[in-house]
Order: sequence, then C-alpha cells, then structure tokens
Amino acid sequence: MKILRIVADCDPAKGGVIEGVIRLGDAFRSMGHTQDVLTLDGPGDPWVQDSAENVFAEGKTIAPKRFYPAKAIRWLRANVRNYDFVIVDGLWNSATLAAARVLPSTGVPYAVFPHGMLDPWFRELQPAKEWIKRQVFRVNERRLLRGANAVLFTSEQERLLARDSWPGWTGISEKVVGFGTGEPPPETPSMRPAFQSAVPDVAGRPYLLFLSRIHRKKGCEVLLKALAKQADLANWQVVIAGPGEASYVAELKNLGEALGLSGRLHWPGMLTDDAKWGALYGCEAMALTSHQENFGVVVAEALACGRPVLISDQVNIHAAVTHGRAGWVCADNPDSAAEALRNLMAHSPAERAATGARGRSVFEQEFTMRRVAERIIALFADKQNG
Repeated sequence: MKILRIVADCDPAKGGVIEGVIRLGDAFRSMGHTQDVLTLDGPGDPWVQDSAENVFAEGKTIAPKRFYPAKAIRWLRANVRNYDFVIVDGLWNSATLAAARVLPSTGVPYAVFPHGMLDPWFRELQPAKEWIKRQVFRVNERRLLRGANAVLFTSEQERLLARDSWPGWTGISEKVVGFGTGEPPPETPSMRPAFQSAVPDVAGRPYLLFLSRIHRKKGCEVLLKALAKQADLANWQVVIAGPGEASYVAELKNLGEALGLSGRLHWPGMLTDDAKWGALYGCEAMALTSHQENFGVVVAEALACGRPVLISDQVNIHAAVTHGRAGWVCADNPDSAAEALRNLMAHSPAERAATGARGRSVFEQEFTMRRVAERIIALFADKQNG
C-alpha cells in the first residue's frame, strides 16, 4: 500500500508526534508498504533536508501572520488520490485545517491519530484557549473526525477521555490500535562514551535519566521536589536531557538550586544518536513524572533497552508497567514520586536489572511499532475488501 501521513511539521525537537510518524513509517516499510509525509514546513528547513522520509514541505504562506494552508490544500487536491489511505497526525493546527478541507470529500480512506491532543488535561494548562478550541472543534476538527474511517487511539483510557470531553461526539468511528516505537539499535562500544562526552561529570557514577521535551506537562518540578525529599541519594546523579523553552529550563534550574540539588543535576540539552542510546543503556532508571502523557515513546524506548522506569499514573501506559513489574508507578505529586524513588533505590543492582529484563518483555509484547502497523494495515485492508 501507498500511505500518506499529514503532520504539521517534521522538526524532531517538537516532540513525540513526528517521532511516531517516522517509527511507524519504518514499520510500514518493513512490511513492504511505502510512506510519504506532507508537512507545513518550508522546503529549506534543515529538518526537512535531513529527514529520511520523503517529505512534501508545503509551507503555510509567504505572509508570516496568515495561517491558511493554501499550498497544502492545493497539493492534497492534486495528489491525494495517488494514495491507498491517509493518516492525519495531531490536531489543532493548520495541517488539520488542510486535511479537513479536502479529505472528507475525496473518497480516499483516512484515519486521524490525535496523539493525546483531545485530552481534557490541556484545559487546565491552557484555560484561556478552551473556548477557542471548542469553536474550532465545532467548525473543523469534528468534521475531520466524523469523515474518518477511524480515529486511532493509543489506549482505552485515551479513547474514553476524548469521547467524554468534547460536545457533539457522535458519528465518530473509534479504534484503539496502541502505539510503540522501533527496535533500538543494539548497544555498541561507542554509545556510553558518546553520552559521557555530552555529560562528562556523570562518568562512572549511577544516574537517573529524564529524556524528553522539557515542558510543563512533563512534571519535571515533581521529579526535582521528590529528589529533594529523598534523604539518601548516595552517589546518584540526575540527567535532565531534552530541548525546552529557555525560560522554563532556567526556572527549573533555579528550583533545583533552591532545593539543594544543583550539584547533582546535569542539563545536556537534546541528546541524539549514540549519546541518546548511551544515556538509556547506562541509566539506573528512566523517570517521567508527567502530568499528562498520552503514550510516552521514551518509556517504550527505555523498556526496549532493558531499563527500569519510574513514571506517573498520568502516563497512559502505566498499567502495562505495573502489570509487567517493569518499574515503579506514582501519582504526579512530589510525595508519591519520592516514595517511588525510595523503592527504586532500595532495590539492589541485580534486582533493578531483573526489573529491566521484565520491561524488555513488556516492550516485546505490547509496544513494538510493527504490531501497531499491522493493526492499521488490517483496518484499511478490511475497508478495501469490504
């Protein structure tokens, strides 16, 4: 099959949506299918030039204050019938507007992957945008969702949160297909030195790893306050790696200093390639105490690398971690996270290794992207056969 993905942009610093697009594309290709990507990036953007995907970058418009995706709409009308099916990734952006203007009337099968963007938690984070989102949902998003062959959810929890939170949720076909990530590269001798080069002060010492976009929803302040409540950190260090808004990162650094943690905290920025995988393979555990997390690709990556995880119960895959005894789950508050940290540190290295090994089994059973790709292909194959 020939598949088209529609996503706002393919900048890897923007978080997990584009990472999911890429990894699911890898899985499709391994099954003999092809994937193209339509974005609203400019064709000269470096992440477009460097992308391994076949990207059609149809920027919004020349005028910087206008957001109507005229070029993408024209491209879709001219080309969408060349594809067997389309997946729209994400909501609330100009790419969604382009998809809603074209896809429902073409007869080309399509699905929408909200990637958690219908979660009501965002109302608490951005209450001023709530009224605007409800109007946009009424005139654009709902039309796109109702016209889709399926709205794809990563978990039953995500599906229920979405349908219970938006007015007029009728005539929408829902499908839980799960989510995952690709198989990590096998550990090589170059990986840990690459990480140590990025974070030299951690060399030879045990460390807890946060590896994600540094954003308020990720609960970094919960992790820092929990660490401050942990009386005996022994020699453990804490690596907080990822891109983030400079003012928020500065706020977190100031909090760490006020809590007396600054000597243990390390902020290497975004880690990629060998440095990223070296960080994962070498950590004692990966921590993600998020306030909201639809899936958590980095959680799946840590499990795939055989590392234990410490996550909040707002990460929608926490039940699989608990059931598989692959780590520690806490509420998204400092007291609960501190208790999880104490439990983590009370385990011996051998016990932590056994927890990581169970995590690898959870990854293989639940979170390989190949399984997700098979479910999506089966969905559209059924439509074609029907």
